[in-house]
Amino acid sequence: MANPEPTVGRRVAERLIGEGVVVAALAAWGLFALGLPEFILPGPVAVFETLGRLFLDPGFAVHTLTSAVRVVVSVILALILGGGLAFLADRFPVLETIVHGRIAPVLNSFPSIGWAILAAIWFDVSSFAVIFVQVAILTPFCLINIAQGLREIDRDLVEMGRSFTRRERRVLLKVSLPLLLPYIVAALRIAYGIGWKIAIVSELLGADSGLGYLMLRAQTSADTSLVVATCLAIVFIFALGERLVIDPLARRVAQH
Repeated sequence: MANPEPTVGRRVAERLIGEGVVVAALAAWGLFALGLPEFILPGPVAVFETLGRLFLDPGFAVHTLTSAVRVVVSVILALILGGGLAFLADRFPVLETIVHGRIAPVLNSFPSIGWAILAAIWFDVSSFAVIFVQVAILTPFCLINIAQGLREIDRDLVEMGRSFTRRERRVLLKVSLPLLLPYIVAALRIAYGIGWKIAIVSELLGADSGLGYLMLRAQTSADTSLVVATCLAIVFIFALGERLVIDPLARRVAQH
């Protein structure tokens, strides 16, 4: 039996409880910070002022934008690379052992910090080094999700598509890809979340710009407000991207 739709009163109560928890947490944070030096635990006001600078002050906003662009580019490249490997293994069974038995385990288990250190050694400090690290870490997540979709795809529909045309490209675009969209969106959601988690690590060791660079600079100057504000900026950008892009895309896919 389907769950009944929540009443207006229940929705309002849930919203009040949710917002109340946030307000209580901020109040507790402020009270606790009163007895500590700012370099140990800054208060909410100082942190949110710094957070505003990360988006409104051009000197800081350029770092925020740089990190966001790097994450978006890395997610797109990881989807293309991971999806391409999944399609190769599915289309050419002789490659399945290489992709899923050799490449995937290595990429999936290789330490994130290892990629970051190698990128710092192999490449100059640049956006390329940061994107390289992020793509290397995100690719196996995309590969696993899309490969699972290819295993569960309705083969009868694909064969029916081939009965109408011999052009594999047309079958791929008109049949296979639409069936795989839920798995691609799932891979996108996972890669986007993990991409922000590893953005700081990759920028700490291989960048002279971005939020990770700001955090490293904040550490050297004991600017705890900037450290906390940087973390909150990532949370805000992640939530914004998920709400404005990924969730609407997922709903649109679910309707088809």
